[in-house]
Amino acid sequence: MVQDQREQQAISQIVVFQMDNEYYGADIAVVREVVPLQRVTYVPRTPEYVLGVINLRGRVIPVIDLRRRLGLPAGAVTKATRIAIGEVDGDQVGMVVDSVEEVARVPADAVEPPSSLLSQLDREHVLGVAKVGDRLITLLDLRQILMREERKTAVAQ
Repeated sequence: MVQDQREQQAISQIVVFQMDNEYYGADIAVVREVVPLQRVTYVPRTPEYVLGVINLRGRVIPVIDLRRRLGLPAGAVTKATRIAIGEVDGDQVGMVVDSVEEVARVPADAVEPPSSLLSQLDREHVLGVAKVGDRLITLLDLRQILMREERKTAVAQ
């Protein structure tokens, strides 16, 4: 029984999504839901990676292009494009991703820390790399990516 509890504590669940043909993951506790891409209302004078806002069940939620936020090249919008709704410190933010693949269980021993070759800025956004089956999944720290002042930028205008 004690062994089972330790194993459960050592396993985390992540939402796996794809961008630029690579796999990324985020803690399921931060990703509240995934919705199809919908019309985003542009908000002027916001950072270039802030696409605007959406109305999700009566709540105005800022939406960012996660590719741009991470410095990846722009991608095409397809039928698989989704908005992953993340919540940090009570603030919700939508993140446009190419597709959402699955919710995966990741044992703690399958996660390697970020490489020392990454810049300090990159290491702040990356928690590590998980080996899941034959895939490598970059684990993102959404708390760092969705910094408080940026979460409020789009709706404060």
